[in-house]
Amino acid sequence: MRRWSAVLLDRDGTVNVKAPEGEYVSGPAQLTLLPGTGRAVRRLREAGIPVYVVTNQRGVARGKLTMRDLDAVHERLVALLRAEGAELDGIYACVHEAGRCDCRKPLPGLLRQVARDHPGVDLTRSAMVGDAASDVAAGAAAGCTTVRLAATPDAAATVTVRALPDAVGWLLR
Repeated sequence: MRRWSAVLLDRDGTVNVKAPEGEYVSGPAQLTLLPGTGRAVRRLREAGIPVYVVTNQRGVARGKLTMRDLDAVHERLVALLRAEGAELDGIYACVHEAGRCDCRKPLPGLLRQVARDHPGVDLTRSAMVGDAASDVAAGAAAGCTTVRLAATPDAAATVTVRALPDAVGWLLR
């Protein structure tokens, strides 16, 4: 088994149910974990691999939710995972509109921030897991192995699997 420095997870569509197109998970009651998420995160942590969420949340910039709302959503995410015996090592969110920063995926700034804040994280020995092409692009730009969650193969990703539990199976093989 390869020893991963960290696993970086997208949020919406990767660990929780994504809001309908054009809408945002703007309150804690709207956050629902995808099946198998808790167990998948727990398996990574049991293998000694730090797990971070890296998420674009431009709904804040658009006034669809406040930072307090986003914090409440993330508190619920942490609570739901804890209820399944799983812990995150951190949550990083880009709250900017597109083109206003270097942290909005597909740019790698958010992933690089994780590495700056946690010197033990080597992005070249880390994996970025997400359901969008922007997740794959950010991971690749940061030097990560990339795992795309999709029904059809993504040639840009290192590997494509259907869901987070499958990604974790691949990462831990």
